[in-house]
Amino acid sequence: MNPALAQVLERSDIRRGDAFAVAPAPTFATGFARLDAELPGGGWPRGALTELLPEQTGIGELGLLLPALAALTAAGQTVVLIAPPHSAHAPAWAAAGIRLDCLRLVFPSRPRDALWAAVEALRCGGVAATLLWLDALFRAQLPANSLRRLQVAAGEGGGAAFFFRPAQQAGAASPAPLRLQLHAAGRQLRVKLLKRRGPPARQAILLDIARPAGFIQSVHYAVAGAVLPDTTGIRRRSRVPA
Repeated sequence: MNPALAQVLERSDIRRGDAFAVAPAPTFATGFARLDAELPGGGWPRGALTELLPEQTGIGELGLLLPALAALTAAGQTVVLIAPPHSAHAPAWAAAGIRLDCLRLVFPSRPRDALWAAVEALRCGGVAATLLWLDALFRAQLPANSLRRLQVAAGEGGGAAFFFRPAQQAGAASPAPLRLQLHAAGRQLRVKLLKRRGPPARQAILLDIARPAGFIQSVHYAVAGAVLPDTTGIRRRSRVPA
């Protein structure tokens, strides 16, 4: 190999097309060995967006994150959920290993409030992971540069950033360095890596995902008040079909 080319390939900001990029920030295990093996750095990235595109809600998209979230809260780190389609069912979250005192829920009344809350949570170094739901209504009412703002904020705070969009957005442009399309496959979850910092994934991954009964429900009062942040002036938004 040409010596000059070899020197270029040694740079941290250059990678070969057939190799994973060196993770720009630490990663943490997903809890699924098969998935970790396909992700640059061997796990969920910190300081960058991870986009999850389920074909429909309730197919195991939250179960995909449960092992990692349980590990974070076990260490006393904070996890923030912003604009989830339904309220969290506290007993099910606790049964999945989530420390409820480390869980914060935000139900904004307007899309811009959701974006503001997400940016502030991502910028906060004390938040280990932020989960944001962007359905069709919210997406239509947000500025075009919203996802870029979230990516920048994630880089500033250094925490994990997960946001959910409908599977129909799989072909849309996204600044997220990691994008996963999710499909139900019987009792398993089919994970297709649409984008990663590395070579294209050759095939989808089938994972056994836990789906605790009652994990998500529509009753707002299911979560104990102790795990809810002060949401004065912020109302729970209504669910609007995509």
